[in-house]
Amino acid sequence: MLLELENIDKTRLAAIDSEGGHVTYGEIIELAAHIKNIVSERALCFMLVENNVQCVQWVMASLISKRLVPLILNAKTDDTLYSNLLDTYKPAYIWQSGILTRTKNEIAPLYEHLSHLLPTSGSTGSPKLVRHCYDNIEAAGLNISTFFELKELDRPLMVLPLYYTMGLSMVFSHFIVGATILITGRNMTDPVFWSFIKEKHATSFTGVPYSFQILNMMRFFRMDLPDLELLTQGGGKMERNLNLKFAEYCRDNGKRWIATYGQSECTARMAYLPAKWAIEKVGSIGIAVPNGELSLIDTDGNIITAPHTEGEMCYRGKNVTLGYATCLDDLQKGDERHGYIRTGDLAYFDEDGCYYIVGRKGRFLKLFGMRVGLDECEQIIASDCQVESACVGTDEKMIVYITNASKTQAVKDALVEKTHIVATSFEIRVIPEIPKNEAGKKLYSKLENKS
Repeated sequence: MLLELENIDKTRLAAIDSEGGHVTYGEIIELAAHIKNIVSERALCFMLVENNVQCVQWVMASLISKRLVPLILNAKTDDTLYSNLLDTYKPAYIWQSGILTRTKNEIAPLYEHLSHLLPTSGSTGSPKLVRHCYDNIEAAGLNISTFFELKELDRPLMVLPLYYTMGLSMVFSHFIVGATILITGRNMTDPVFWSFIKEKHATSFTGVPYSFQILNMMRFFRMDLPDLELLTQGGGKMERNLNLKFAEYCRDNGKRWIATYGQSECTARMAYLPAKWAIEKVGSIGIAVPNGELSLIDTDGNIITAPHTEGEMCYRGKNVTLGYATCLDDLQKGDERHGYIRTGDLAYFDEDGCYYIVGRKGRFLKLFGMRVGLDECEQIIASDCQVESACVGTDEKMIVYITNASKTQAVKDALVEKTHIVATSFEIRVIPEIPKNEAGKKLYSKLENKS
């Protein structure tokens, strides 16, 4: 059985949520058996999820059954974006709020090892999906549980969305050791959030940079949380001083601070900075996860062996996913990556083999931990606001260049609505024209000096 769940005491609590819900490992396995009884052949299922035990149970039971292959989506996905996905992938089933519905679509053939699908670009609505296999789940569960040193008595607090690759990987890595996940959809400013942490004795917290910004503003460092043993961060680069502040807090209070790096294409995590280096090498993504391998290549594809030499970072491991899908027929494709991926990130490593990200080749940012495609944002602006744009920026902020000042607010509103990311993440700049070459291709490098 997936993640060897058959070896875990069936009466153990697998998950508890902040609304009073709970589910045991046995109940998840029973639901998997029920799914096999009611779904006669493997089929694509859109699963619209929130952070509660019912959604955890159904996602995991679907994966265990190997009958439902879920595309895991935010239950609050924009209607237009959701319709686009429905038209593209024509799921045989839709699950939401505990109800599994058979659609009018025919059951399409699926690759036998395809386990689940996740969107590539946060909430921007691209039909491009990441194709995962069952071996990816096993590898992620083993790798992450190993370097975090997870154990059965752990009670991790899960605030990251279940449809987010890092949130889902929390489930895999803790279920493989039989831990009890504490899951909540509550805002961190909600008193219920904090009473839940304390009453249920949360032992770890995993967040994206924005999560730790909120904790910092809430005077987290003065709180009495004796059960909290581990703080982990992923989802994009964290501001150096804030990173250091949490690392020093953990050092001074007998806790561990572990920063991680990953992509959905590699089932969440590919590298981690061991706690012993949290302060000394602040800002580094560290070393490859257990059973994984990092490397750098130059522009000619040659392996870089000298420290402090920049190149494109590559990764090899069983958690590397099968490839992408952009249409229904792609769900029949097999493994196109064979355990190896060029990440698109530019990096170097130091004398200890710790890696440092210096830039990104790809056209996407991570804003508040959510990957947002720059090209897709330009398409949103063109569709919703009827104005040409050029999107650039960093993981701190997206800069959007347009040529019509009257569209400024409309552009920002459209991006906030479609990405569900706060307005302060977008800066709109008006320029006379978008620079292009003779072929009409946008020259993003020339935008850096614009104001």
